[in-house]
Amino acid sequence: MTLLAIFLALVFLQVLLSAALEKSWVTPPMIFAGAGMGLLVLMPGLHDQAGSLELWLHLAEAGLVLLLFTDASRTDLQVLRRIRGLPGRLLSAGMLLTLLLGALLALACFSRLTVWEAGILAAILAPTDAGLGQIIVNSPRVPVKIRQALNVEAGLNDGLSVPFLLFFIALAGAGAEGNHASLLRFIVEQLGGGVLIGGGIGGVGGWLLNVATRRRWMTAASQQLGAVALPLFCILASEACGASMFIAAFVAGLAVQLRFREAGRHSVEFTENWGQLLNLSVFFLFGMIVAKDWTRFGAAHALYAILSLTVVRMIPVGIALSGAGLGRATVLFMGWFGPRGLASIVLGLVYLEHTARHPGESTIRLAVMMTVLLSIMAHGLSAVPGIRLYARHLRRLPLGSPELDEGACGESRDASATPTKHP
Repeated sequence: MTLLAIFLALVFLQVLLSAALEKSWVTPPMIFAGAGMGLLVLMPGLHDQAGSLELWLHLAEAGLVLLLFTDASRTDLQVLRRIRGLPGRLLSAGMLLTLLLGALLALACFSRLTVWEAGILAAILAPTDAGLGQIIVNSPRVPVKIRQALNVEAGLNDGLSVPFLLFFIALAGAGAEGNHASLLRFIVEQLGGGVLIGGGIGGVGGWLLNVATRRRWMTAASQQLGAVALPLFCILASEACGASMFIAAFVAGLAVQLRFREAGRHSVEFTENWGQLLNLSVFFLFGMIVAKDWTRFGAAHALYAILSLTVVRMIPVGIALSGAGLGRATVLFMGWFGPRGLASIVLGLVYLEHTARHPGESTIRLAVMMTVLLSIMAHGLSAVPGIRLYARHLRRLPLGSPELDEGACGESRDASATPTKHP
C-alpha cells in the first residue's frame, strides 16, 4: 500500500508539472525509473511490496500492447504504402544483423555465456521502444517518411524478436519446448497467428464500430472504450492460441483504420492516460529492481550496454539502408534513435518466466537492465537536441532529396500530419 501511495503521488506531481516538463529534456520514463531507484535506496524495505514477477509481466505486456495498438492506429496507411521499403529494410536485413552482431558482441563481452545464451541476450535487446521514441515519431520537424519508418519498425520488431527469443531459450536448454524446437514453427505460431488474430479483431472490430457510429447506436464517449477493447481482445486471443500479442495488437491497429478512421484518435486519448499510467508503473518498478542489483553491475555490463545502443544498432541500420538514397545524417539519426525500453523489459520478463535458473541468467538480466537504463537516460536527454540538429540539417537539403521527396511520403517539406501530444 505504501508503494502504491508513493507511485500515485509521483504521478500527481508529474501531472502538475507536465507543461514545464514538456519544454525540458527530462522525460517521464527518466523521472519514474529514477524515482524507483532513489526510493529503494532510501527505503529498501519497500522492495517486497513490488509484487510478483507474474504481476509485473502482465502490467508490462498490457502497457506495451496498448502502446503498439495506438501507434499503429494513427499510422497513415497511405504514407506507409509509399515508404514500405524503409520499414522492410529495417525489419529484415537490419533485424537479422542486429541479432547476429548483438550475439557476437555478447560472446566477446561475457566469456561465460554460451552461443545460445548470447542469442537470448541479443533477441531481448533487438526491439526498439515505441514509447521512448514517441517524441521523435510525433515531431513535425522530422520528415513523415522517417517518422513512420521508425514507428512501424518499433511496432513490429518486438513481435519479430519473440520467436527468436523462444528458439534460443529452447536451444539453451531452458525452454518449455525442449531442444528439438523448430524456428519455423515458432515463426508460424507467433507471427502468422499474430497477424491473423490482429487482422481479424481489427477488421471486424473496425467494421462494427463504423456501423454503430453511422447508425448512432453508440455515443461519442463510448467510442474510446470500443477502440481500446480491441487490443485487450488481442491479448486474450493470442494467449489462447499461442500467438504473439504484440504482433496482433499492431496489426489490429492497422486493420481497424480500414473501416473506422477515428480509432487512432480515440485510442490515443485513452493511451495518453491509462496506457501511460501502466507504462510509468513498469518504469517505476524497473528502477526499483535496478537499485536492488546496482552493486552487481560490472564494467562488462556497461560496455555491452554502450555497444548495444551504438554499434549493434547503428551498423545494421547503416547496412540495411544502404542504397535507399538517404543522407548520412538521416542514417545516423535513424540509427541512434532506436531506444531500448518497455519491449526489452517485457521480453526480459518473458525469458525469466520461461527459464529455470542457469549460469547465464544473471549476466543476461544485468546486461538487459543496464542497457535499458542507459537508453532511458541517453535517448531521453538527446531527443530534443537531436531533433533540432537534424531539422537544421534538413533545411540545407535540396527539395529533391529522398528524405524530403514529396512523391515518397505525400507531404511537403514542412508539412506533417498533426502530431499527437506525447505524454
